[in-house]
Amino acid sequence: MQWNNLKEQSDEFSYTRERGISFLGIPITIVVLMWVVYWLDDRFYLDLYEYGILPRNIKGLRGILFSPLLHGSVGHLAANSFPVLALGGALYYFYPKNATKIIVYSWVFGGLLVWIFARENYHIGASGIIYSFAGFIFLSGILRWQVNLLSLSFLITFLYGGLFWGIIPYDETISWEGHLMGGLVGFALAIVFRKYGPARKKYSWELENETQEENDEIDLIGDAWKQYSGEHSIDYHFKPNEGSQNTKTE
Repeated sequence: MQWNNLKEQSDEFSYTRERGISFLGIPITIVVLMWVVYWLDDRFYLDLYEYGILPRNIKGLRGILFSPLLHGSVGHLAANSFPVLALGGALYYFYPKNATKIIVYSWVFGGLLVWIFARENYHIGASGIIYSFAGFIFLSGILRWQVNLLSLSFLITFLYGGLFWGIIPYDETISWEGHLMGGLVGFALAIVFRKYGPARKKYSWELENETQEENDEIDLIGDAWKQYSGEHSIDYHFKPNEGSQNTKTE
């Protein structure tokens, strides 16, 4: 018994360690790419902002792929790095089977909406996907009434400086369109994936009620079957025949 307990604890520790590494793998990769791209741009004067999203311009379509990796300053880059790690890690922790899809959809559809509706300027930065992650986690928490997701959303909102104000066009140097489109995509994805991910915790009285309802349903089925079988029974009879006394009929 003691050996089995030790083995179970070891397996659980190994699973936790592997999950702890894996759920941050993709977010860390994205952040590292962001910093590498910024360093290359700053070091070699590449003017990579031209690879950002330029709305309604064919050349600007490439920004859908590259814009989340491009940033205008170290401050801009640093401000986006932590939310990508925190929210991206939360996606992989709570939604391990769908997190990659959510990131890809946020990246592509958020950028596409910016290309269609935003002002005709270059739009760069990871803020759009951050808003999508936050919108997804927040609405998903409400739809599931999952306290952990709700708490995380409020925490990131507080630490990030108030995500709500980012969708208001108060500063022409900020792509509020990217924030807004990202948030809308996140809400849409939360609805699409509402049946996947962590479920709300059920308390003992709820489980007891469910068990009682199942038992009541079984009793009803049993009573119905007894009544049916009593009225529609199948009997086998032996009827003597003039030629034989062992012929069976039904």
